[in-house]
Amino acid sequence: MAKQDSKKIFFENLSGAGKAIAVLTSGGDAQGMNAAVRAVVRMGLYVGAKVYFIHEGYQGMVDGGDNIQEATWESVSSMLQVGGTVIGSARCKDFRTHEGRLKAAHNLVQRGITNLCVIGGDGSLTGANLFREEWSGLLTELVEQGLIEADAVQRYSALHIVGMVGSIDNDFCGTDMTIGTDSALHRIIEVVDAIMTTAQSHQRTFVLEVMGRHCGYLALVSALACGADWVLIPEMPPEDGWEEKMCQKLSATRSRGTRLNIIIVAEGAIDRHGKPISSSLVKDNRAGMKRLNIIIVAEGAIDRNNKPITTDYIKNLVVKNLGFDTRVTILGHVQRGGTPSAFDRILASRMGVEAILALLETTANTPACVVSLCGNQSVRVPLMECVQTTQEVQKAMDQKRFEDAVKLRGRSFENNLRTYKLLAHRKPESELPISNFNVAVLNVGAPAAGMNAAVRSAVRVGISEGHKMFAVSDGFEGFYKGQIKEIKWSDVGGWTGQGGSLLGTKRTLPAKHVDKIAEQMRKYNINALLVIGGFEAFLSLLELSAARGKFDEFCVPMVMVPATVSNNVPGSDLSIGADTALNAITATCDRIKQSASGTKRRVFIIETMGGYCGYLATVGGLAAGADAAYIYEEQFDIRDLQANVEHLTEKMKTSIQRGLVLRNENSNENYTTDFIYQLYSEEGRGVFDCRKNVLGHMQQGGAPSPFDRNFGTKISAKAMQWLSQKLVESYRRGRVFANSEDSCCLLGMRARALVFQPVVQLKEETDFVHRIPKEQWWLKLRPLMKILAKYKTSYDVSDSGQVEHVIHSRPKESDASVAM
Repeated sequence: MAKQDSKKIFFENLSGAGKAIAVLTSGGDAQGMNAAVRAVVRMGLYVGAKVYFIHEGYQGMVDGGDNIQEATWESVSSMLQVGGTVIGSARCKDFRTHEGRLKAAHNLVQRGITNLCVIGGDGSLTGANLFREEWSGLLTELVEQGLIEADAVQRYSALHIVGMVGSIDNDFCGTDMTIGTDSALHRIIEVVDAIMTTAQSHQRTFVLEVMGRHCGYLALVSALACGADWVLIPEMPPEDGWEEKMCQKLSATRSRGTRLNIIIVAEGAIDRHGKPISSSLVKDNRAGMKRLNIIIVAEGAIDRNNKPITTDYIKNLVVKNLGFDTRVTILGHVQRGGTPSAFDRILASRMGVEAILALLETTANTPACVVSLCGNQSVRVPLMECVQTTQEVQKAMDQKRFEDAVKLRGRSFENNLRTYKLLAHRKPESELPISNFNVAVLNVGAPAAGMNAAVRSAVRVGISEGHKMFAVSDGFEGFYKGQIKEIKWSDVGGWTGQGGSLLGTKRTLPAKHVDKIAEQMRKYNINALLVIGGFEAFLSLLELSAARGKFDEFCVPMVMVPATVSNNVPGSDLSIGADTALNAITATCDRIKQSASGTKRRVFIIETMGGYCGYLATVGGLAAGADAAYIYEEQFDIRDLQANVEHLTEKMKTSIQRGLVLRNENSNENYTTDFIYQLYSEEGRGVFDCRKNVLGHMQQGGAPSPFDRNFGTKISAKAMQWLSQKLVESYRRGRVFANSEDSCCLLGMRARALVFQPVVQLKEETDFVHRIPKEQWWLKLRPLMKILAKYKTSYDVSDSGQVEHVIHSRPKESDASVAM
């Protein structure tokens, strides 16, 4: 059984009684804003505060009237899965004037509102902070004009601001991910995947322009996710002569027989002389080469002299120099639209709840803060520190200090750029180091989306470091049968977007075949192992580590990268494949709930995968807006089931027409999905009817999400670099010999950092009977799910409350943002 943190605070101790909180969305819309609004409203009502919508952003605050309306629990129902912002957003010139802010202050004071949750970009948040600083002066003016009573100045003396960043560009410093970015990446990757299938047929080059007038995050990460041949972003304009280098790269990839090239250009890309780089300038040739080139251009890409680089420029460049048939696709506002991803719903829900906690704990002297994401944790950072750092990025770009601009974007951005360069640009053979080391890579356990991206990354990083890479088919079963072959750079082209495991994977453990595996290690002179898989991979490394005493062949560096939809590997908060599974669950739940639209009241019982691990049921339930999620880690009995039925019955008497209940497949051997379905059907008779659905293996299938592609790519690259370091350290007297505990590790994400942990030390943290870690971070999200479903519960706030500074909130040695 997983233990939960004992440091919990009941909400009776965090009362919002007497407080009035308003929430608004401002600036450009972003998918996930509605999830944030929903969380703010429900958490605010939960703690006893009055909560108001401010429609149409700051314009609604200035205009007042019906634009400021009190929110109810039911008013945010059925908005979790809706894109954009249902309370509206508008650019507001009036709020930029003193007179406009005076009107806004009057409208707030009339309703007793002194707490604001602002969801928007840096401009919106800067405006909120200015409003906060002027607040007392504005109230004094209102008294002088006779618009409010004198005692109102004392009663409403301070305005408290908490910000949440909603921006698809991910252009705000101080947070690893902004609300809407992951969903925008989903839209981009959906388009790229669709383009690939048609472009393969016609030997074409594709130039894609994505949003990002001042930030190349979308372009850079989508380039990583689809394996683009070239990417142009504002923060790092290409060096002079880039046109010739790019054409050489496209021609070389075609000559190796591959059928796909991609160029991605940010919307505002310029070269180093300030000349625009646009999507029409890059076109492609057909002469027996790679049949498709796709170039992705960030909206704001520039050259080194600050000249914009347009897609038309790139298209014409390729046509002129190579004669390739080239097409341009400008994605535009498609990137802003559509349903929010599971990641954005969870991120926005966590941020919304944290924003209310921040407002409850604030004092008159507390500076305005932003709720942000660091690694896998919600943190609070001073609003103006974030804004100033964000402005410094643009200043560095204007002054052509491009390396500084990349660093100011943060470790995540810097790491993404470094990883992209490593994987996209193959060094000539003459420039590669000669290591004489052979490294084998294999998949173990059930398939998980993102495994292929991890293999591609490992192979290319290994080759870049001078190793000879070997691929093992069908896990350890293929290993002992000798299904091992050398794998080259071009062999893994186009693997990032492929689901499942192209190497093949089996659950077979090595213990019964160690002698034969040792023989194959000897035959192919394998000097290091990279194992990508789930709980079976963890067990496999434990068995190989134990076999070192008998077989010297296993005295080599070994590392495991977690990849399983169940997310049940000890030593890591997240596993490759889990995000894709969550998106499959969330999308299915959305459709199932929609199927009841217009019908009588209905409750759906959904069974998810995960073995004994309740991660998918819990986090999927949070993303889909479930009323309950039954899991093994949190035992339940018939009284809990009855209480849930009664709770749903009460909700169904309001305007809420649909209920959603998730059950992990092994949550209880007696309270099966059929039992729960029959219980709900009987006890809800006359109030609601029931339907059930077992999602099954659809959770393992499909193309990997952008998150899993990039997580797999980055974590595998880091694992490969660690192996290279260990190989050098353990090479003595003409051979590799490594038998210490720290030479057989699992690379996992722990809160804010990627950490290498000896597998033998993780045994104490593991429940081997139920194949789960003894402690699991996501259990802290269960009360959040219950609160948003209107249950009375306690919520762990042990990680909340401390404001961190932008510069010092990131680990020094590791990439805190494996989030993206």
